[in-house]
Amino acid sequence: MFSPEGPTLRELAVQALSSVEHGYDLLAPKFDHTPFRTPDTILDAVASALGTLGPFGDGLDLCCGTGAGLAVLEEVCRGSVTGIDISTGMLEVAWRRAGADERPGGPRVALVRGDARALPFAPASAPAFDLVVSFGAFGHFLPGELPGLFAQVHSVLRPGGRFAFPVAAPARPGTPAYWALLGFDAVMRVRNAVWKPPFVMYYRSFRLADVRRELTHVGFDVETRALPEFGCRPDGSPRCRMVVATRTPVG
Repeated sequence: MFSPEGPTLRELAVQALSSVEHGYDLLAPKFDHTPFRTPDTILDAVASALGTLGPFGDGLDLCCGTGAGLAVLEEVCRGSVTGIDISTGMLEVAWRRAGADERPGGPRVALVRGDARALPFAPASAPAFDLVVSFGAFGHFLPGELPGLFAQVHSVLRPGGRFAFPVAAPARPGTPAYWALLGFDAVMRVRNAVWKPPFVMYYRSFRLADVRRELTHVGFDVETRALPEFGCRPDGSPRCRMVVATRTPVG
């Protein structure tokens, strides 16, 4: 699962016993050599799908990590590209990759340290973005946090703006992937029950039906688009979809 340049078992254990923020600070230099980094196949598929909806103006990568998803925004956005993450270590890696700069008048890509649950951008009266994307970050939020998280995204999108992210089909019960994810989540729940600070990362808590309901509740129009690059399951359903939530245009 890990390349020789990836973290050791000891390093992963130290990360797992840290907070989310500090854990990713520790993992950041080797994160791109782990299976946790969103694969290029997913990034390319989302960029292709967004290409049929754009071009867009200004874009935001929510929980950008080491910046892999910023390339998607650079491809489909004509304006500025911004990444936000709570981990300073992850942002440092993203900065080196993108040549980004937080200073006004800097390069096209800017990076901001901040919490996705309290976005440090313009108020809802002057939203800043036309497109928000996110890749692989939602397992770090408890189900009860999703309404607030989605409301934050809604507040920074201009009318007609889109919030887009990929969602893989859930593993079928009884398959090795199903048991692996179930086991991982169980271990994390035990870890968080006996060790502080918590490290929130649950693979099975982000369910499409719940996500659609919460997005609609905060004011989004929601649709899903199959990502054909990943094919279909035996029942004909897509193996991977892109959720597209649109802030209702004015008028």
